[in-house]
Amino acid sequence: MKRITISVDDELAQQFERWVAREGYENRSEAFRDLVRDKLGEARLLEGTAPNCVATVSYVYNHHERHLAGRLMDEQHRHHDLMLSAMHAHLDHDNCVETLILRGPTERVTAFARSVIAEKGVRHGQINVVPVRIGKQGGKVKHEHVHPLT
Repeated sequence: MKRITISVDDELAQQFERWVAREGYENRSEAFRDLVRDKLGEARLLEGTAPNCVATVSYVYNHHERHLAGRLMDEQHRHHDLMLSAMHAHLDHDNCVETLILRGPTERVTAFARSVIAEKGVRHGQINVVPVRIGKQGGKVKHEHVHPLT
């Protein structure tokens, strides 16, 4: 591990210390590493240098909305090659929350996630994308490994 030293003004340092404590980090170094990983991942996504990713897309919807649950399920089936998992929970008599875990080419994953959130009747959608390297591993049994890029 390489050690680096940075200098920041007093006010920024105090804000960072409060944030580190509020977020529950054990030390500033781990907090700083997470911030850098996040920004490097964002940069890869913006630059188009992250060909593959894993992502979560979470959204809330009213299951009484005309044909919405069926449309969402149809979209998931159309993109079965990107789907790793789906979790569904009932919030109340009307509303459900779903979280999808996706993996694949970044362009396709993000386009699918955006299309789900844009579906009429879907509310409170969020996407979290992590750039990854996907590679084959194995001795006797070949399988894929997914490694975060940062």
